[in-house]
Amino acid sequence: MEVKTINKTSMNRYRFLQYFSIFLLFFYIQIGGQEIPKHLKKPTIDDDSKFTSTGNIGITISNFGTFGDGFVQQAPIDQPSCEYPKGSGIEHLFVGGLWVGGVTTSGTYVSTAAFNTPRLSGGGSANFEFTNTASQTDIVTERSSIPENKYFSYDAISHQDFIADFSDTNTIVPGTSVQIPYHVPMGVGAHLETYAWNFPFADAFVIFNYTINNVWDDTLRDVYVALWADLVVRNTNITPPRVGSPFYLHAGVGYIDDDSTKLVYCYDYNGDPGFTNSYVAIALLGVDALKNDTKYNGKMYHNWWLFSGGDADEDRAPRDEGSRYQRMRESISDNYFRQNIFESPGNRMSLISTGPFETIPPDSSVNVVFAFICGKKYGINPSTIDDDMAKQNLIENTRWAYRAYNGEDSNRNGILDYAGTDSTEDINGNGKLDRYILPTPPAAPYVKVIPGNKQVTLFWDDRAEESIDLITKKSDFEGYRIYRSFVGADRSSEGITSNMGLIAEFDNINGLFYDTGLDSIILQEPVTDTVTLEGITDTIHYKYRYVVDNLHNGWQYAFSVTAFDSGDTKLKLQSLESSKLQNMKIVSPGTPANDDIDVNKVGVYPNPYRANTLWDGSFERERKLFFYNLPENCEVRIYTLAGDIVDRFTHHGMEYSGSDIKWYEQFSLGNTVFSGGEHAWDLVSKYDQAIATGLYIYTVKDLDDGSVFKGKFLVIK
Repeated sequence: MEVKTINKTSMNRYRFLQYFSIFLLFFYIQIGGQEIPKHLKKPTIDDDSKFTSTGNIGITISNFGTFGDGFVQQAPIDQPSCEYPKGSGIEHLFVGGLWVGGVTTSGTYVSTAAFNTPRLSGGGSANFEFTNTASQTDIVTERSSIPENKYFSYDAISHQDFIADFSDTNTIVPGTSVQIPYHVPMGVGAHLETYAWNFPFADAFVIFNYTINNVWDDTLRDVYVALWADLVVRNTNITPPRVGSPFYLHAGVGYIDDDSTKLVYCYDYNGDPGFTNSYVAIALLGVDALKNDTKYNGKMYHNWWLFSGGDADEDRAPRDEGSRYQRMRESISDNYFRQNIFESPGNRMSLISTGPFETIPPDSSVNVVFAFICGKKYGINPSTIDDDMAKQNLIENTRWAYRAYNGEDSNRNGILDYAGTDSTEDINGNGKLDRYILPTPPAAPYVKVIPGNKQVTLFWDDRAEESIDLITKKSDFEGYRIYRSFVGADRSSEGITSNMGLIAEFDNINGLFYDTGLDSIILQEPVTDTVTLEGITDTIHYKYRYVVDNLHNGWQYAFSVTAFDSGDTKLKLQSLESSKLQNMKIVSPGTPANDDIDVNKVGVYPNPYRANTLWDGSFERERKLFFYNLPENCEVRIYTLAGDIVDRFTHHGMEYSGSDIKWYEQFSLGNTVFSGGEHAWDLVSKYDQAIATGLYIYTVKDLDDGSVFKGKFLVIK
């Protein structure tokens, strides 16, 4: 007889959640639907509903010092916990948070925003010691540097900024009588700004800019600032995160600490090999200490410990203020790392810290900037190998993160060496050092797609041709590139966006690139359309058109049109290209809406349908076949040969999105553009039962003119 054991790690991680759920059930029974007692109401506004979406990383941000969602946020959507690439289901983080430690007149303390378990909404959890207030202004706010974005602001730093404020000053969750266990405040306030871009060279990192304030009247001494994170790289489409310890036990970790790069990283050692081919890193980008600080020297410290502890001191989690402070102020020994951690799996917690800041007097602050960085593993070595070659993409993305942080500070000395019109550092000529300035490719064009029978037509505008590069101050538009995904990419382990290939390129005739010219794609007359993007209605004049033929109806394809510039050899800038993700469209080619079903017969494909076709999912409700040549508005009914109705649905071609079946919920991003004359069916009856092998009859009634078409299809399982 098989005996199943419950792993201790899994039990520790989820016991609190289970007990809390039981408490909620008991509490609900006791109050019998009456009003919740006033002292348990929580007017504090915990906001963990925001996550980055503009680049290729999706990471949840909160206004109580945490990042990642701990895999507990499932409604209204299952939020990303450092998902990369976007849409792949590959998560790189359980949960993490800010740590601040220092010496006060009453002792040495460490305030932690997160530690070992996710913080449940409502606060009052041990080790979750940063809170916000009940003010509406304390929610996570958003702004964008993209003029067409509904959050556009001249104050924005990046394409998507998030701003949050929180502090460790409360011992009771504001607005309640719930005490934060074991918490001794230090008087630390934190202002967080996160920055994310959609440029293809800068879409694999998110910058976390912390300003740490002393909001009380006691001077803080020997202060360290850290990020703690439960980094774990797994594919949630292969291994669901809520299965317990099997999800967490396979993390490999490491660090880089040299003059140019300071980071800790994680990868999947042997959990989902082949489905998680990426790294995640937390890098220390830079610090602004107080001018009179004689202690701070820019050092980074790195530490790990096992979630459930171990026999060695290095593997045991720091459970009290003193041991946590000690972990923040020194690195784990390199000898122990090489012998016990390097290239070995485990459920390890990661800590990256910097300090000491000599003093932070009242009403003073220091600035510490980190970044979350992801990158695909390079080469073909097994997942267990962690060498310099494997980290090539991670290092390249890290260089761009540092370049974004340094901005005008090209030699990274923290000062603007020369200001003026001839300065290579004072790019914008304002006489001060500006960070977060990146070279800018041309603006991504607006794209419209029209799917047809075995083809897709793309239209786009010419706004990219008016773009000015912030670095060169030139209008250096060069041309357009067209990308598409390939059949079956929507079911790949990395998602439909990951393997888009270049299918066409058009550029100005000027001795650069291919000199193809743009004449072959220019429309004789622009096509005008009114669209609503990011909540803003705009009139678009589409100037270009390109037709892609020989596609397969019923399959999903991703298309994108990018703009690229000429580069600048004087400033050693390579040609830059706009993001494929910014205007990407998911399309399903097919027949257009049918205006005469007596002439253009309605049909079904594949017919016969055979179970487990290439586009099917792994489960019964992830199957589909298509009805084609449907009228714009019609009703479809499916019967057995005996005349019993199996299922029925109404089709409206202009509104159809595939959302009525499981397949598109699982393998679509929810924004697929259909042709108007096709509708997918999941082979599940109106009684929620999978249909059997057999011959079926269908009718299609045109709701506009009343005409009816009848047909048959065969199902083989």
